[in-house]
Amino acid sequence: METNLVMDFIVDKENKSVRIKREFNAPLSDVWAAWTEPEILDQWWAPAPFTSKTTSMEFKEGGRRLYAMVGPEGEERWSLFEYSSISPKTNFKHSSTFCDAEGNPNSIFGSSHWDLKFSEKGDLTVVDITIKRDSFEELEKIIEMGFKEGITATMQSLDKIFETRK
Repeated sequence: METNLVMDFIVDKENKSVRIKREFNAPLSDVWAAWTEPEILDQWWAPAPFTSKTTSMEFKEGGRRLYAMVGPEGEERWSLFEYSSISPKTNFKHSSTFCDAEGNPNSIFGSSHWDLKFSEKGDLTVVDITIKRDSFEELEKIIEMGFKEGITATMQSLDKIFETRK
């Protein structure tokens, strides 16, 4: 597996955001599918030992994804994505909100607002993600919960999927 793939993780306190720039050793169409198709998302969208379980997903503007990260003891941590903008194979935006199994928001954490941009760089695909929060305190909470470590492990799981397809 290629080990020199770039992953930047930059916290921008002033703009209450995190920017993640990540390279993948896979074609753009495969990377796009991995981020937008529930069958593939559920194979990697959770840091081990958690797994991802999508209950429903409509990848379209105004659509939603309701899913849980399921722990080794069966505990479930639910989240809801609400898609606001989609430009096929180049960009999509969604909010991400912690919720219950029915999709009712957990108001303690508020929502993250994700903007994902996809581009090609030679044989690699780059995903450039900006995640904004309503307040820096909310952003700090998510980071303290281990967001950087979790998203890093999750991206490595996606690398493994692409490696097995070669």
